[in-house]
Amino acid sequence: MPDLREAAMTSKAWPFEEARRVLKRYEKAPPEKGHVLFETGYGPSGLPHIGTFGEVLRTTMIRRAFEVISDIPTRMICFSDDLDGMRKVPGNVPNPEMLREHLQKPLTSVPDPFGTHDSFGDHNNAMLRRFLDTFGFEYEFYSATEFYRSGQFDEVLLRAAERYDEVMKVMLKSLREERRQTYSIFLPIHPETGRVLYVPMKNVDAVKGEITFDDETGREWTLPVTGGNVKLQWKPDFGARWAALGVDFEMYGKDHSTNTPIYDGICRILGQRPPEHFTYELFLDDKGQKISKSSGNGISIDEWLTYASTESLSYFMYLKPKTAKRLHFDVIPKAVDEYHQQLRAYAGQDAAQRLNNPVYHIHGHNVPASDMVVSFAMLLNLASVSGAEDKETLWGFIRKYAPDATAETHPGMDQAAGHAVRYFQDFVKPAKVFRAPTDQERAALEDLAKALGDGDFAREMIAKKNAQEGKDDTLPEVDFADEEFLQSIVFAVGKVHGFEPLRDWFKAIYEVLMGASQGPRFGGFIALYGVEETRELIAQGLAGELG
Repeated sequence: MPDLREAAMTSKAWPFEEARRVLKRYEKAPPEKGHVLFETGYGPSGLPHIGTFGEVLRTTMIRRAFEVISDIPTRMICFSDDLDGMRKVPGNVPNPEMLREHLQKPLTSVPDPFGTHDSFGDHNNAMLRRFLDTFGFEYEFYSATEFYRSGQFDEVLLRAAERYDEVMKVMLKSLREERRQTYSIFLPIHPETGRVLYVPMKNVDAVKGEITFDDETGREWTLPVTGGNVKLQWKPDFGARWAALGVDFEMYGKDHSTNTPIYDGICRILGQRPPEHFTYELFLDDKGQKISKSSGNGISIDEWLTYASTESLSYFMYLKPKTAKRLHFDVIPKAVDEYHQQLRAYAGQDAAQRLNNPVYHIHGHNVPASDMVVSFAMLLNLASVSGAEDKETLWGFIRKYAPDATAETHPGMDQAAGHAVRYFQDFVKPAKVFRAPTDQERAALEDLAKALGDGDFAREMIAKKNAQEGKDDTLPEVDFADEEFLQSIVFAVGKVHGFEPLRDWFKAIYEVLMGASQGPRFGGFIALYGVEETRELIAQGLAGELG
């Protein structure tokens, strides 16, 4: 552990960089509350989306990193702002008309359009927790509704009433003139309609802890700020929550970054030191637009898990959190294969290298070995040329390549085969567009097929390629089971037939034989798919039978 801690204190992996900032808060004395508190916030106005998951995952990575460099106990809270009023009906829920009459009511007072929970807020909270539990996160769930109504927030709410003018001064600086006239940090919850009211205060009684206001009809009300009778506007709520809980770290998206001085200022006014922050860039959909839980664009967590493992999603979330990234279905295959590349590298790395490896931050000290004997990209290509309808079709190829592999001994491989078939059926198959070869391509493909069936001709192609390059290399032994030998055949045929640049030759192979503009290292593909099967595939492509 001392060696690991020493390496962690200089690691450039971003979770360790953030963890060291948190530790610096307590370089003079440990926290009086006895632990360091990490928090993530969630607005349950729509179904939880993948960005919410990323926030919890990344915070968990920083928490784990902190536990490597410090013995101070930690906690992590996932806080749901479910007392917020429903401002609009989400576009991706059933029975939207039923929800319209409940606009501006707290989400935990809005009926569940899915009919499975006591309220829409409860439904969305359950969805969030199910998603988080799928990934094995350790967290404590806090509901704003319970937090306000149980009295846990009362002390800070009374302090907000006492220091109302100070908090308002911070907020008013950030508002346009017309908004300032009606703004209040307190939002009363109407005793009769149950709606969250955006109304100005007629009086804030700091001694009694009460507010007085007129509702939309002009009727005057006086309510205590405690006991769930009011909630705070969302920006003051941020700072007040930090103060109430003693939060030490919270991350949020770039769209919140301009509000950081407001959150921090309110937290200080309410008597606590603001937490450390980490601002991450936003996820974008296939059109480059910010993903949104209310509009439902981008990929959901369930959708990702239909096509790939939980670990691949965690890997994607780890990468470059301060860089905006497209989060669409086409990023999945690359994430799967890169994750397994990192797993394979981990076994041979020293302590410092391991701490910089994404898989350490995904798995902690229990990094598994990869059992992917065939890459996900290759599985997709095998599914494509075989028209696979089930994973057993792919296992037919896998067993030829790795005879000792079985679904029982290689469960990750088995899972990936099933994912690959689904991905192929949903995304690759509909997008396949085959074309006929040009005369040059036809001649080259005919020679490739011949070389795959005739070792002497294969060596002749390689010899011609060597002569073109002015090389006098020793010709390789004929071994049609060796993917390097197979790749040398493919490479030689392309050179002999004058493809310049050579990538045009590989592009032709993919477009004529696979209906795609890019594909696998073709020698490896032949080794997996089979030499005779590849020759038959070429014959079908030349005959125009694949489209």
